[in-house]
Amino acid sequence: MRIIKKTNIDFMQYKYIALAISGIIILTGIINMTAGKGINYGIDFAGGTLIRVIFKNQVPIGEVRTALQDAGIENPIIQKIGDTEREFIIRTLQEVAAEQEIKGMEANEIIGQLVVDSLRTEEELKAIEQKVPDLNNINQQHLTELLQPEYPEKAPEIAESIVNLRKSSQLKGIIQDYAQLEELEEVSPEVISFLKNKTFLSNVSILSRETVGPQIGRDLRRKATQATIWALIGMLIYIGIRFQYAYGVAAILTLAHDVLITVGIFSLTNRELNLPVIAAILTIVGYSLNDTIVIFDRVRDNIKLFRKLNFGKLLNTSVNQTLSRTIITSGTTFLTVTALFLFGGQVINDFAFTMMIGVIIGTYSSIYLSCSVIYFWKVLFKPKKGMGK
Repeated sequence: MRIIKKTNIDFMQYKYIALAISGIIILTGIINMTAGKGINYGIDFAGGTLIRVIFKNQVPIGEVRTALQDAGIENPIIQKIGDTEREFIIRTLQEVAAEQEIKGMEANEIIGQLVVDSLRTEEELKAIEQKVPDLNNINQQHLTELLQPEYPEKAPEIAESIVNLRKSSQLKGIIQDYAQLEELEEVSPEVISFLKNKTFLSNVSILSRETVGPQIGRDLRRKATQATIWALIGMLIYIGIRFQYAYGVAAILTLAHDVLITVGIFSLTNRELNLPVIAAILTIVGYSLNDTIVIFDRVRDNIKLFRKLNFGKLLNTSVNQTLSRTIITSGTTFLTVTALFLFGGQVINDFAFTMMIGVIIGTYSSIYLSCSVIYFWKVLFKPKKGMGK
């Protein structure tokens, strides 16, 4: 399938402009990463505590921040989810004093509990002190144990139905009122009355809680860097064997260019660099390499067909011959990741954003950077037998 029948675009005419643009973007990103904002590492790499909460009613983000600061949480990062001010992601890198860690809880667990307690009302805190379970945060096992003495046979079934209802898209993780339990066949009026006497409904529900220690974060960061470097080295060896050393150098410079620009854009936009983003970057490396190899393969074939053709024109011919394939591949991929970015939700937003940037940068670098490196290699070293095998 060919969208474009035949083109004769002089891509190499703009190689200096393209290299200058790449240099400016990479330099800006490096300056921002070293002397500016730096890289906003996610909890995977920086360590700390990340909690996702939902409130019964809308709560201004300023009130959430004030409640956390009043509880001693320094510089919390709060992100609103959705259009209403009910659901938030709260992240903190705060550490606790050593004497607090001997209470049987890890440092991040102490901070996590402090975050949760700071969002509760005084009545809820008193109920917790009196060992009254919170129906909005109790897990299925503990709820079963609570129901077991009164309903020994049906307790597991009742507990499962209540927890599933709480997690459903209808309630979004929080039970507003005990009357909402009436729609469950397994829950009789007697069970609801029992739960009213034995539990309470808090105004906030914890949807998820993640904790990563600083040492684990550093280890993950080191392994992610190693994975990227080894991927680049492996591709250099592969291309060097399949083509020639010059092609391998061009491909690695192209892939390093894509990684630096992507990480630089993440730094400039202050987005979190986490494990899903690293996965997206490695995906970009593979995607860009595939596009580059297609062009290199055509260059190698054309060297045999057009032995007397100027090398710059030969590169233009090769790129134009693969342009239709590039547009189809890049276009369909870009539309897919754009849909994920717009409609995929918060969980994969950073992954989709990385892929969007990667598709654009990977296509651009395959045409301009990889071909430019091969061109300059030809000019500098002037191989006697051409550039292909």
